[in-house]
Amino acid sequence: MKTAIVTDSAAYIDPALVAQYQITVVPITVIFNDHPYLENVEIDSPTFFEKLRTEKALPTTAQITMGQMKATYDRLADAGFDEIISIHLSSGITGFFDNLQMFIREYTRIPVYAFDSKIASAGEANMALLAGRLVAKGMSAEAIIPLLQRLRDSTDVFFMVDDLNHLLRTGRISNSSAIIGNLLRIKPLLTFNDQGQIIVAGKERTVKRAFSKIMTHLTTAAAQTNYPLRATVIDANDPAGSEQWVAAVHHQFPNIPVDISHLGPVISVHTGEKTMGLLWSLDWQKM
Repeated sequence: MKTAIVTDSAAYIDPALVAQYQITVVPITVIFNDHPYLENVEIDSPTFFEKLRTEKALPTTAQITMGQMKATYDRLADAGFDEIISIHLSSGITGFFDNLQMFIREYTRIPVYAFDSKIASAGEANMALLAGRLVAKGMSAEAIIPLLQRLRDSTDVFFMVDDLNHLLRTGRISNSSAIIGNLLRIKPLLTFNDQGQIIVAGKERTVKRAFSKIMTHLTTAAAQTNYPLRATVIDANDPAGSEQWVAAVHHQFPNIPVDISHLGPVISVHTGEKTMGLLWSLDWQKM
């Protein structure tokens, strides 16, 4: 059984790991001034953040089309794969996954197992990397999907944005009424709920206090789990902030491996620059 792994560019997987685990990445589209750009193909992160600071019109995003997915699946079928595991951005923040499920019901060239990550960026990446690792060990989709579900169920993330207006403008916060009227006086903690929606999980006055609250959540998770954890510090064009958070996590939790993930154009359309987050889950490298 030859199994292919597909994900989208919002996972932000390091290119070296994409090559190592033979993952196919489908780019999502960013739109500036009515001009579409395929993420990490036609626009990279430095160019995007420069445009975000200088362009008058704010960017938007467009879902991956079913035409893109058909072309991707067709190429993998032509390459001799027997099945595909397709892992994607949370259905709670985009309609893409629902469209994909309808599409694969009619797609007959090769079996496709669509998997809703119910998260984005590093959380989605970890699921794709786990799938790639298990495929390399000779496992099939039928055996891999339950392990992806286990990893997804163990995943938690908290993040804060430098400018909430991006998430409010694009409608990605499901309980936005929890923060309206306090935008200048709080630093809200955001997370993904069980439906994969972004919600406000708490309110702090400063970045320092918000980070301290995140570390409290990680402390609780570390105390309550009976499996090894792996953490990821996530930033949107803030490498200095990322280094500080990594050092702090290492200092307080020396036994938890810490990775770094950088948000690119598509997610940053909605979160803005200088977003910082911390994600943790069962260590996918030890599953």
